[in-house]
Amino acid sequence: MNNREIAKQFDLLANLMELHDENPFKIRSYNSAYNVLRKWESPLSTMDHKDIEAIPGIGKSNLEKIIELLSTGQIKILKKYKDITPLGVIELLNIRGLGPKKIRTIWQQLDITSPGDLLYACNENRLIEASGFGTKSQEDIRIKLEYYLASQGFIQLGYILDDANDLLTAIRNRYPNDLFDWVGDLGKKMQIVHGLDVLCTNSDFLKDTELKIETEEETGLLKFKGQTLSSIIVPKDAFGKELVRLTSSQLFFEALGENTQNIVVESDRSFFQILGKTFVPAEVREDVKYAQLANENKSLNLIEEKDVKGVIHSHSTYSDGINTIASMAQACIDRGYEYLVITDHSQSAGYAGGLKIDRLEQQWEEIDKLNSKFSNFKIIKGIESDILGNGDLDYPQNVLEQFEIIIASIHSGMSMTEEKATERLINAIKNPYTHILGHPTGRLLLGRPGYPINHLKIIEACAEYNVAIELNANPQRLDLDYQWIKLATDSGVKIAINPDAHSTGQIDYIRFGIIAARKGGLTAEFCLNRLSREELLGMKKK
Repeated sequence: MNNREIAKQFDLLANLMELHDENPFKIRSYNSAYNVLRKWESPLSTMDHKDIEAIPGIGKSNLEKIIELLSTGQIKILKKYKDITPLGVIELLNIRGLGPKKIRTIWQQLDITSPGDLLYACNENRLIEASGFGTKSQEDIRIKLEYYLASQGFIQLGYILDDANDLLTAIRNRYPNDLFDWVGDLGKKMQIVHGLDVLCTNSDFLKDTELKIETEEETGLLKFKGQTLSSIIVPKDAFGKELVRLTSSQLFFEALGENTQNIVVESDRSFFQILGKTFVPAEVREDVKYAQLANENKSLNLIEEKDVKGVIHSHSTYSDGINTIASMAQACIDRGYEYLVITDHSQSAGYAGGLKIDRLEQQWEEIDKLNSKFSNFKIIKGIESDILGNGDLDYPQNVLEQFEIIIASIHSGMSMTEEKATERLINAIKNPYTHILGHPTGRLLLGRPGYPINHLKIIEACAEYNVAIELNANPQRLDLDYQWIKLATDSGVKIAINPDAHSTGQIDYIRFGIIAARKGGLTAEFCLNRLSREELLGMKKK
């Protein structure tokens, strides 16, 4: 059981206890454990018990529950609350905007015990009969319920890719004389995956009782991470052609020419080589323009991880990050980066420990001391400034002008019309101190849709005011969506592939941003992180 799964158990325990109106002190303790453990890097399963107890927010009581969970797979007190709570009520905790108190109200007053029941009540205009709910909140909950129910059975690429590749490696090792590869959503590296499709020359692995993979939901291969695993069987000599076909759009594959039908190869690279065409990676085989480039034997020049020279958008213990600035810097140095932009939250972000001016000055002093020790690395003084309701940034001018890089993002007041959201963002883009527009729609994949914006107007404004747009690489965001990258770069707007790292391990989220950026056709030329630290700092004077 990994740290994220352990943290989820504490989160569920806190929510169920609050749902049953239990001891608030204990609830706060479990919430604290959840917030720490979900970001903790070292695997709890390999740590000494004394070291776990010493983690801030854990202590003896929570340590006992972690030991119990690791040894038995459950926490007794959590089981007690699960046993007295309908499964559908527990599922309601997954709906954004529905906390335990609200769920308790609709459960007790309306006898609603599932998401389906709640949606039916909203559609019949009955939710407003419960205390604290009105027409507006009923409509808001209805929209969120529909989004939640429509998202069931899907999973974010970032939360399955590594495990899926480990599974593929295990299968290949067990059946070395056969060929296996992912096709479908996973093969195309789609942001959201629904079902796992394996192209193979032997489907016996699905019946293999010795090949077992521990998953979040069950043990076995027919279900993996909650996803149905299915196989597509082909002869070995057709494997390469079918691998390309099943990771391509129909238009892309047809554009490669009629002679593709007679090609006998065992890999996708060999397929393109036999055709005498440039190799096109699976993530861009949806777009017919890449087939045309391949036909002309032109290089694609897509962004690669090695092109990224520095880390932009990171958080430290000064706001809601789990690691110190020194630790974040060392993690970047260990990965070969030239710089780290520290962008903790601004003062209005009380929910995330936003920095008041005195804390900013303390942080800058620490950064100066750390930088004095480096010869080939630099920590850059940045901020993720909240975009206020009218589009202003979150500090007065005399403070804003002291930052070296400013990311402007919306974190609150997200229930907006397209007109309002677009106006608010453009006002922030016009601000002479804004360098990067952060996660422009605020979406959380499978969690909440983004607020509506006019992408064309936003991109035009960024081009006019020399503002880059972030592709937030957190696998829950991947915002700006890859489909808008070409329009941005055609307009001369650079894309910043930012991990939004709240811990040293999350720096590696850049990898998922690279995948999304490549799907959008981003080249190194238009990647902001490709700049050296001197070039990046030149942005301060826009």
